Amino acid sequence: MDDDEKQREKHVTGATVWLTGLPSAGKTTIAYELAARLGADGHRTEVLDGDEIREFLSAGLGLSREDRHTNVQRIGFVAELLASNGVTALVPVIAPYADSREAVRKRHAAEGTAYVEVHVATPVDVCSVRDVKGLYAKQAAGEISGLTGVDDPYEEPASPDLRIESQNQTVQQSAAALHALLIEKGLA
Repeated sequence: MDDDEKQREKHVTGATVWLTGLPSAGKTTIAYELAARLGADGHRTEVLDGDEIREFLSAGLGLSREDRHTNVQRIGFVAELLASNGVTALVPVIAPYADSREAVRKRHAAEGTAYVEVHVATPVDVCSVRDVKGLYAKQAAGEISGLTGVDDPYEEPASPDLRIESQNQTVQQSAAALHALLIEKGLA
C-alpha cells in the first residue's frame, strides 16, 4: 500500500468517541474542539450532541432510568452506524448508567467498530459553578429534580480509555489529549 492509499484509508476509518460526564462538565465543548482538529486533518466527523438528540431523535422520553437507557441506546445505534461508515462520531452525552454505556460498547464490539470512552471527570462543585444551562440553579431552587450527579445517580466509568479533568486544563489541552489518544489508537 503506497502513502496515498494509506492516507485515504486513514481518513475513512470511523470510530465512536463517547464523552460521558456530569452536566456542564465540558463534554460538548471538548467534542467541538476535537471535531475542528479532526476536520482540519481531513477526517469526516459528526458531533451527536445529547441536547439535540433529545430534541429530535428522543423527543418524548423523560428522565426515568428506562428512558435514559433508551436514549443512550438510540444514540449508540446512530453513532455506530456513522462510525461503521467512516465517520468519527463524537458523542458528548451524560449517559449516567454504566450498564447503558456497556451495552453501547458491546454493540460496537459486535459490529467490529472502534469505540473510545472518555470520562470528562469534572467535579459537581465545578459543574455547578459553570452551570451552562442553569440546571444546577433550577435544582437548588426546587424547580427541577432528577439532576444527574445531584439528586439522580451518575455511575463513573470504572476504566475509561481516557479521563479528562477539565477543571485542570484548557479546552484545547483536553482536546489535544483526546486527539493524541486517537492517533495512538490509529483512529486519527
